[in-house]
Amino acid sequence: MPRVAGQIDVAKTAAILSAAGAVFSERGLSAPIDEVARRAGVSKQTIYNRYRSKADLVRALVTQRVEEATAPLFEPGALEHPEATLTAYGRFILDGYASGKSISMLRVTIEAAKDLPDVARAVHEAGPQASRRALAGYLAAEHAAGRMCVEDPLRAASFFSGMLVTSRQIDGLLGVDTAMSPEDADDLAREVARRFIKAFAP
Repeated sequence: MPRVAGQIDVAKTAAILSAAGAVFSERGLSAPIDEVARRAGVSKQTIYNRYRSKADLVRALVTQRVEEATAPLFEPGALEHPEATLTAYGRFILDGYASGKSISMLRVTIEAAKDLPDVARAVHEAGPQASRRALAGYLAAEHAAGRMCVEDPLRAASFFSGMLVTSRQIDGLLGVDTAMSPEDADDLAREVARRFIKAFAP
């Protein structure tokens, strides 16, 4: 059965973002859009029809990953089960480091910050900032419900991220293997969630 126009559009967008992720990870954020178009099987103009600039393309790529990471925070019942929710959120974040995706994006962003500040800024705004804001919104709701005492949700969200990944970021940037077994990732995410909730108990 032939695909309708909407399905084709979604498929092209998915192909562009997948290609962009691979190209930027391999060649850095200075890689030409032509290479992204070639790998995605679309024209360069098709990419620019969707994204006005490389910064917009990178922002869309990072936004997609953040939406996947923060999805547990918006699941039905997420507010009623903070430990399970924060564990699931943390587990997804750890998967990014175990697979090398997060480290790769961080490394190429650091390398591009001087020559492509607008692109690096797009990564920061759509990535770490957006993720912290989503978590802060969740924590504010927990505070309002009386399940946690979080007077500064954004600062608390930064604490959670620091507990979870700061050492892994440093290790990865220095070339140390950040891979961990699924069991170890489960244990770490669960422990961070438990200690975090205990620290902010009402």
